[in-house]
Amino acid sequence: MRSPGLNIRHTTLEGTTSPIQHIDRSNIKDEIRLFDGENTPQNIAVYGFLLGMLCCAGFMFAILASTAIPQFGLFLSALALFHFLEYLATALFNADKLTLDSYLINHSTHYHAAHAAALIEFLVEYYFFPRYKQFGWLNYLGLLLVLMGQLCRTIAMFSARHNFSHHIADYKAHDHVLVKHGIYSVMRHPSYFGFYWWALGVQILLMNPICFGLFVYWLQRFFSERIQYEEHTLDRFFGQEWKEYKQKTPTLMPYIQ
Repeated sequence: MRSPGLNIRHTTLEGTTSPIQHIDRSNIKDEIRLFDGENTPQNIAVYGFLLGMLCCAGFMFAILASTAIPQFGLFLSALALFHFLEYLATALFNADKLTLDSYLINHSTHYHAAHAAALIEFLVEYYFFPRYKQFGWLNYLGLLLVLMGQLCRTIAMFSARHNFSHHIADYKAHDHVLVKHGIYSVMRHPSYFGFYWWALGVQILLMNPICFGLFVYWLQRFFSERIQYEEHTLDRFFGQEWKEYKQKTPTLMPYIQ
């Protein structure tokens, strides 16, 4: 005699019957994996959702919470918005390169350590010296730099379109052109310029004197090395066209020619 569990049938719209398939649940846990760093649709969706929540929560904290430190909420909003816009620009203009890494959340250990240090300094100084963290004109200056930096970086990515990449290209693609219009006519590397002043603006917004000094050192070192290498590749790709562009277009970043 057959087991009743193996003989269950159902009627289709056509009036015929077919056996109900047994659902194997043994691998469901493996299929629903989150926060494992893999480029999966569920990770991309969750990262985007959490960034949106963080941006909104930070903004609401800044404007509604009964607190003397709205800069903490503004920092969280700025950080979430930065990572979201990195992904959005890649999705719009470089869909073939789009991965979970396009959020730049897992940029590097140094990147995470820098933001962790900034947050720790802010909280420690607020605990011991709360009056020095009162929101004032210096915080507004920092916020202005954050907004300006983000705007410049986003405009740069949208101007370069498919020519923009988070990784320096070692070979010239057939459709790679030297972008010289828009914001690129005012400065070289406007996306670097944007992040440079965004990062320093964050430290001014948080009133972090120690991290401000450390960020100046780190940003100068990082961008000096990166720009030197990138411009070497651009010289190989575009030759005289690049030399002429470089000669007449500054970086507008201190001590980075």
